[in-house]
Amino acid sequence: MKVSGHENLVRDTNSNAIINTNITEYKAYLSRIKIRQRESDLMREQVNEINSLKKELREIKKLIVDLGKK
Repeated sequence: MKVSGHENLVRDTNSNAIINTNITEYKAYLSRIKIRQRESDLMREQVNEINSLKKELREIKKLIVDLGKK
């Protein structure tokens, strides 16, 4: 059933959900989701890289302290 006052919206009679039938808007929505996912992946990679660098710095610091004791 069409939603009154909205050209691209229909109501699913089984689930009573409102569905947007505009393909262009749907593709834009999917594009936004992909962009957010890439940004999230990039942030996760950066956090992992920072944690790796911190671990390496701790190891270097320990080696320097050990060398100072000799």
